[in-house]
Amino acid sequence: MKFIGIDLGWSSGSSGLCCLNWENNQLELIECDRQQSLNEILAWIDTQVSPTEPAIVAVDAPTIIANLTGMREADKLTHKHFGRYHAGCYPANLSRPFAQKTVEFGLCLEARGFVHAPIMETQKLGRYQIEVYPHPATINLFKLDRIIKYKKGKLAERQLELMKLCQYIIDILPTLKPSLNLANIQTKNPRSSAFICGSNLPEIPTSIATLKALEDQLDALLCAYIGAHWWYWGRERNLVLGDRTTGYIVIPQVQ
Repeated sequence: MKFIGIDLGWSSGSSGLCCLNWENNQLELIECDRQQSLNEILAWIDTQVSPTEPAIVAVDAPTIIANLTGMREADKLTHKHFGRYHAGCYPANLSRPFAQKTVEFGLCLEARGFVHAPIMETQKLGRYQIEVYPHPATINLFKLDRIIKYKKGKLAERQLELMKLCQYIIDILPTLKPSLNLANIQTKNPRSSAFICGSNLPEIPTSIATLKALEDQLDALLCAYIGAHWWYWGRERNLVLGDRTTGYIVIPQVQ
C-alpha cells in the first residue's frame, strides 16, 4: 500500500509531492518532489502508483466544494476545534479563484480510480483519496499548544520554525503507529531543497525560494503520513470534519 501526499498549490506556484510505502509493518519514505502543473503532478503520481496498485492520495486542498459563497461546514469546524491553536483553515467556495483547479484535481484522481474515502474500512487495500490539512494534524500528532508558524514572517523567523517542524518529524513520527522510517529518501527534482535523511536535519534554507521548496516537501510528507494514519486507524484515531457531499477534512488524533 502506498500513500501519496500532495501539498497542492491552490492558484500558482509549485506543489509538494511525497510517496510513502507500507512494507514490513512500517512506512518507508520513497521520494519527495515538486511539480508545477496539474498534468505534471498527475504524471508524477502515475510514476509512483501503477494503474491497479492500492494507494491513498491525501491532498491539502479543497477537492470537494458545493457552496457558491461562504465557508464549507468542514472549514467552519476547523475553526471550532482548532481555532485556539491558530489552525482554522481558509474558507473555500466556488466563487474563489482557486476552486476550479482544486475541484478539477479531485475529479482527475477519481478518473484514476481514487474514490473519496471519508468513511473506510481500516487497512483495506484499495484506491482512495482524502482531503487533509497539516496544521491541525501537527497540533495532535506533536501535541502542540499552537501551530508551528513557518509559512509567514521574516526569513530568519521562518527558518527557525521550519527547522522546528523538521525536528518534530524526525523525533516523533518514527515513534507513532504507523511508524515512519526516514532512512531512505530520493529527490529527483534539482530544484528541490536538501531533505531529511536518517536522523539528520536538512540544510537550513538560506533564501525564500529554498525555504519554500523545503516547506512544500515537508507539507507533502505530512499529508502522506495523515493518509497512512487514516488507513491504519480509521475513525478510531482520526477526526473527520464534514462529509462527502459538502467536503470533508481528515485529521489524526493521537492517544
